[in-house]
Amino acid sequence: MNETINSARSILQQQAEELLKRANVVATGVGYKYANGRFTDAPSIICSVEKKLAGSALSVSDLVPREFDGVPTDVIETGPIRAFQAPTERFRPAPGGVSVGHRDITAGTLGCWVRRNGQWMMLSNNHVLANSNAGQAGDTILQPGPNDGGRSPDDQIAVLEDFVPIQFAETPSDCNIAGSIVELLNGMAGAMGSKTRLQAIRRQATDNLVDAAIARPLNDEDIKAEILNIGAIQGLGSGDLGMAIKKSGRTTGFTQGVIQQIDVTVNVQYGAGRTATFQDQLMAGAMSQGGDSGSAVLDDQNRLVGLLFAGSDQSTIMNRIENVFSALNLAL
Repeated sequence: MNETINSARSILQQQAEELLKRANVVATGVGYKYANGRFTDAPSIICSVEKKLAGSALSVSDLVPREFDGVPTDVIETGPIRAFQAPTERFRPAPGGVSVGHRDITAGTLGCWVRRNGQWMMLSNNHVLANSNAGQAGDTILQPGPNDGGRSPDDQIAVLEDFVPIQFAETPSDCNIAGSIVELLNGMAGAMGSKTRLQAIRRQATDNLVDAAIARPLNDEDIKAEILNIGAIQGLGSGDLGMAIKKSGRTTGFTQGVIQQIDVTVNVQYGAGRTATFQDQLMAGAMSQGGDSGSAVLDDQNRLVGLLFAGSDQSTIMNRIENVFSALNLAL
């Protein structure tokens, strides 16, 4: 086998320059031939192309030969290959996978561009675009986010359009009647020498399905309907156990993982003692860090399957994209 690989490498050194002159070819290398959905054990000369085309669509001089001196060739589609740009920089037009945020937060990730009622909308998390329920429609959205140098008005890219409120568990009640009753009872307890004190709380009425929000761009020219280092979304999918997934985020960039759990119910901490329970979530391993919130999660066919919003050092938690699109009436 090593002899075959060495032979392929030797042939490629002679043919690489000529192969790269062919239309659509963006890279050449030595690897194992891919056939019937898997890698074989046959060393081959690999030609990466922007897009696979039928032979009839290419001139004879641009066709990749089936073999060179007995060494087979293979053609794989990679799309155009570009130098990576830091996700924390300013992008115009802006793709998914880059820094963004409500004017009053640090920074999160622009997940992707979607449509509502035919209009373009930026999709990310509530806690990225709506400041965990504190935002209001029309609030300034910056790209990059404030923590990455985004400043108003120069870096404003959108305004908050809508969000799904997060239902927090056991938050202090803002009911005046409940507060008065608790104050009276605590006064009585103090007079009787008790050190126990009560607090009025508002319990979470229902569990959450999504941490999601959308923002309306100021100019459609600022929209790039693809995801940094991934490309264009190829439809919607549904996250399944064992599915290979990928994302591009503000902090960790392009990462890959596998859905390890489905039907997840999880308590998520939002700081300041606030916790929210989410149901019907997807869980993967360590493929994200703080600042990646809002990242679009795709399968290996570039179908959108989730919206990343939480995690730990060992886990990544995602909303099912079906629930996100339903809650905000979205379409691609």
